[in-house]
Amino acid sequence: MPDVQLQRKGRIMFKFALMLAALMLETTLFGSGALLAEDSGRWSAGAPMPSARTEVSAAEVNGKIYVAGGLGARRELEIYDPATDGWSRGVPIPRVVHHAAAVGWNGKLYLIGGYLDRSWTPSDAVHEYDPETGRWRDLAPLPTARGALAAAVLDGHIHAVGGVGLDRKNTNAHESYDPTTNRWTVRAPLPTARDHLAVATVSGRLYAIGGRINGDYDRNLTANEAYDPMADRWEEKAYLPTARSGIAAAVLDSHIFVVGGEGKSGTFSEVEAYDPRTNSWNAYAPMPTARHGLGVAVVDDKLFVIAGGPKPGASRSAANEIFVAR
Repeated sequence: MPDVQLQRKGRIMFKFALMLAALMLETTLFGSGALLAEDSGRWSAGAPMPSARTEVSAAEVNGKIYVAGGLGARRELEIYDPATDGWSRGVPIPRVVHHAAAVGWNGKLYLIGGYLDRSWTPSDAVHEYDPETGRWRDLAPLPTARGALAAAVLDGHIHAVGGVGLDRKNTNAHESYDPTTNRWTVRAPLPTARDHLAVATVSGRLYAIGGRINGDYDRNLTANEAYDPMADRWEEKAYLPTARSGIAAAVLDSHIFVVGGEGKSGTFSEVEAYDPRTNSWNAYAPMPTARHGLGVAVVDDKLFVIAGGPKPGASRSAANEIFVAR
């Protein structure tokens, strides 16, 4: 009888050890940015943008998508209406720029930083566009001039993160703009200085994902760092599964979808989504057209991926591809 009890106890301990090992493996995978099972999602094609570009700035304003700047463009402001699958043009942007950041907030479009056209000089210029009046106006400049930065809105403030500064090296600058006062405030610096990154906000946090070191896509990153505005502090999160830069990101179904990018091997079609609730990543159906320097925006639970280069470098496209997660 004692032998039977020992055997039974041994089996129980063995099962417990297996469960513990599985739990430890799951925790390790989530923390490292490993992908969970792939979800499908569906892609379709929208009307192509009238001009082919890469390194664009795109944002949603009042249900329409505004695409500004980029290599291959001058001052044209392209406007896409998902309701009609049609394009129009707004009042030209104030400057020829590429690698800028754009956000939509409170019915306005904001164009931030970037490189001046041919000199590739980082800019501190900030402009606001009012679709109702068709007018651009100059705003308080960025405290830190930079190109290849990223921006997103958090708690009514526009946060400009990372990029390449005037010394041609990465800056970890993190500055927020208050549209009600036209003032910039310096925030906690980005822990991992980088450029060609993506940022997005969800559940009261700002996430800075991917990117590269000093403009070199041979040095792509998997970094994923979250900013808490209440504590003015960053913390590390599960790594982006695929190291890449020249990416774009948007929030769909409370997940941050990261698309595209470029690297030494070529351009990326990967679509990977981060779930802040579980600190984990899922893979989704890849983009039909792999590209970098692209713009993304969400309208009516659809992710619109516009323009970008199908080959590393200055290649361009007018692609407009639409993703639905479910």
